[in-house]
Amino acid sequence: MAHFAKLDKTRNKVIAVHKVADSDCLDGDDNESESVGQAFLENVHGWPAAKWIQTSYNTIEGVHTLGGTVLRGNYAAIGYIWDPDNNIFYKEQPYPSWNLNTTKAIWEPPVAHPNDKNEDGTYKRYEWNESGQSWDEV
Repeated sequence: MAHFAKLDKTRNKVIAVHKVADSDCLDGDDNESESVGQAFLENVHGWPAAKWIQTSYNTIEGVHTLGGTVLRGNYAAIGYIWDPDNNIFYKEQPYPSWNLNTTKAIWEPPVAHPNDKNEDGTYKRYEWNESGQSWDEV
């Protein structure tokens, strides 16, 4: 089963994700083709082919969970951003100071998240303080 992200018409924001049968993505040589899947979806939904981008259910943070080929950084989800320059999907930027890691397709804070523990062995909880550029324990 192939998956395609449907992008809005004016921005590169994911507004839906659709499944497409593998047989509806095969070219004349029986090879899976993104453009054939895009044309199929345009025909079915009337949405421009260029606004359907294939995504991999098994790709998360730049890793294919089953050891296969990584496709576009992350499996697209509603609200994600399609970045055609880096060929990746990622969440919206959570804070202005965070930087996009295009290898993992994730936003990273300017200061690493602490992972220290409480006396009982559980991890302490922190939240990002944008004005102080720090992690505050909660």
